[in-house]
Amino acid sequence: MARSMRFVNLLKRTFPRRRAIAKMTKVPLLGRLIDKMLFEGDDIMYLPKDTVYQKTIQIGKTLDRPEETALPSEIVHHFIDKANHHWIMNFCLCRDASKCEDYPIEYGCLFLGEAVHGINPKLGRLVTKEEAHEYVRKCREAGLVHLIGRNKLDSSWLGVSPGDKLLTICNCCPCCCLWKILPDMNPKIGRKVTKMPGVDVKVTDACVGCGTCTEENVCFVNAISLVDGRAVISEECRGCARCVEVCPNDAIELTIDRQEFINESIDRVSSVVDVE
Repeated sequence: MARSMRFVNLLKRTFPRRRAIAKMTKVPLLGRLIDKMLFEGDDIMYLPKDTVYQKTIQIGKTLDRPEETALPSEIVHHFIDKANHHWIMNFCLCRDASKCEDYPIEYGCLFLGEAVHGINPKLGRLVTKEEAHEYVRKCREAGLVHLIGRNKLDSSWLGVSPGDKLLTICNCCPCCCLWKILPDMNPKIGRKVTKMPGVDVKVTDACVGCGTCTEENVCFVNAISLVDGRAVISEECRGCARCVEVCPNDAIELTIDRQEFINESIDRVSSVVDVE
């Protein structure tokens, strides 16, 4: 059953307390219950920005012909083409709840799949494939980062089913992204939000320890810090590459070590969500 606007407004008021709720997942019995109710079957990945990838692949020279290299956003466009049902939200719940002033609140999630027909029509609208393609391009131009996969939390708060027929494409900003709660969550749940296959983000010898990459609202998951005057990236990195983008010395590089990362990513998403 589609969620009422009263429920959605209550959810927005709860959003500022999301970190406290995330910490509850570390309580053994409660954590297992929350996992089953809200995260069972999830597989979600961050996609680095095309512009960042194009820039760093030229520097790293990991692939032989970077000018012909596929771009991460092609994963999103593949599923838009494949899907028979496309739904654009009127707003981003996270940015709206946080009263974001840095990124457009009106650029919400794009949902694909049969389950979108159960979404409250006050929350968004059905669109054509062409409109969906243009929409995600505008989101990238606004500086937002795509997050794609099956997210049971979305089917739950939207009140739609079946969950395996709802593909989430979030358009995230680093300041208000829901998944900033990952450091506070039970690692078992947190591991369901991952890097794109083959992605590696590393600090090079050009790092001067300026600290730009460690400033608030750069990394989605607080995975980068200064140690002995040098930036260090932890295993918590999800490959969003925001640190690569903001580094004034081009001292952080993103590389992808597998030519087939597009197909691997598509196969992963297709194994958990049917968008046709």
